Amino acid sequence: MTRILQSLAEISASYDALFCDLWGCLHNGKQPYPAAVAALQAFRAQGGKVCLMTNAPRPNQYVVAQLDRMGVPRDAWDLVVSSGDAAQDAMFEGAVGCKVWHIGLAKDDGFFTDIPQAHVNSPAISRVELSEAEGIVASGPFDELNETPEDYRDRFQDAIDRGLVMLCANPDLVVDMGDTRIYCAGALAEFYESMGGKALYYGKPHAPIYDRARQLMGLGSDARCLAVGDGIDTDILGAMQQGIDSIFVTGGLAADAFGSDVENPDADKLRDWLDARHRLPAYAIGRLR
Repeated sequence: MTRILQSLAEISASYDALFCDLWGCLHNGKQPYPAAVAALQAFRAQGGKVCLMTNAPRPNQYVVAQLDRMGVPRDAWDLVVSSGDAAQDAMFEGAVGCKVWHIGLAKDDGFFTDIPQAHVNSPAISRVELSEAEGIVASGPFDELNETPEDYRDRFQDAIDRGLVMLCANPDLVVDMGDTRIYCAGALAEFYESMGGKALYYGKPHAPIYDRARQLMGLGSDARCLAVGDGIDTDILGAMQQGIDSIFVTGGLAADAFGSDVENPDADKLRDWLDARHRLPAYAIGRLR
């Protein structure tokens, strides 16, 4: 049974490290949630380590800059690990070739231009038109406020006919920016695969991002880790595959499924919803606090 919590403090003493999602848990894309910030600060104050683990398709320094602009205090976390970090390594190692068609916005340019020290001598990556590409890098739609995956059908069919592989820099399907739900690169990759194409993933729920976090945090095999997130097929599935406990934040992406009180999910609705998806987080909470 998934235990419904009122606060992280109820269980925090049982864990050494926290892998915490960002969108829907720590902030809504525009501003932080004060109670969530306080919960992370308290976890660190008692000696725990906090890794902000995000499927953002940008290297971690760009995520940190965004958090600073939002006003998330730096004493709420120890480090940031992004899907962009792990995916960027794969790209510079040649996972989809050297000439790539980039699907995404200018805000993701750092994925290509900010070359990690480990890859300064790797073959150069150039962004080209689809007709010249050896592979695809997807960081999100060209127009995240208006486009859907279906808008890419013809271009994707051309790419599939040519055998191009897509590197997905953000496995999330959707996120909520304030009150607006937008598609992410994961939705494009899922659609590409549904048409018969091949996609590579490096963020949650896939292992590379967790391996990177553990290495950077210096966590041993006996570390007691806890994941927090609102993505049932990213945060919670990833934790299950890693063999670690998780807190499902019900007030995020799936808030409408658990009753009218976002802060207090209905236990019966939650049980049925989780059973239907074959997911079993150790804990659930309305909002991280």
